[in-house]
Amino acid sequence: MKQSLNHVAIIMDGNNRWAKNKGLPSKEGHKEGVKKAKLAVEFALANNINYLTLFAFSTENWLRSDAEITDLVSLFFSALEEQTPDLIKENVKLSFIGDISRFNKKLLKKIEKSTKETSLYTPKLNLIVAASYGGKWDILNAMNQYLIDEKKKRKDSLQIIESDFEEYLETKKYPDPDLIIRSGGERRLSNFYLWQSAYSELYFSEKYWPDFEIEDLRLACDDFASRKRKYGIETG
Repeated sequence: MKQSLNHVAIIMDGNNRWAKNKGLPSKEGHKEGVKKAKLAVEFALANNINYLTLFAFSTENWLRSDAEITDLVSLFFSALEEQTPDLIKENVKLSFIGDISRFNKKLLKKIEKSTKETSLYTPKLNLIVAASYGGKWDILNAMNQYLIDEKKKRKDSLQIIESDFEEYLETKKYPDPDLIIRSGGERRLSNFYLWQSAYSELYFSEKYWPDFEIEDLRLACDDFASRKRKYGIETG
């Protein structure tokens, strides 16, 4: 890869449609999706990518059926149970962003345990899982927290400085993504990293996420390497 990639984010879309096309319940599609998430981590490690965000569960996903939500939460728990030892072995630091307070206590306890266990070393890769996350929620939550702090400081400022505001976003510890990959054929961000994607390069694939392989990730990164990032400075 010619152009350096520091942060790759992936919208893992198409699990349900993959399962439906094969006459399988949606849970099976999500299970395959988890396997490909592990593949993405392996790819990031092999290619010296420092940050990888996986969009696993959106705020809109709470509108799905109770049965599917139960399956997804159960899958989250089992994935953490099974894969945390591998993350530790590979020196991967696990973090979560989003309104995770909406998950049940059992899953929250597992998230706390896994994130703590993977924070005890210098990471080769920072793995960020966006769960119960939405870009609109992130911006609104940041704004509310900003206003609360301003009130505590007894300030009544009508001017918001961008760098100050960014300190309240869920991603305040992380650089903005260089590349956002979306599987599944849709060509939109779907409420993901709305603030953070201002100058991200976007790559859309027709393949459903469970069909993704190393070569598909490589194609996305090679496409990124062929682009010239201008950040609004250059024209033409």
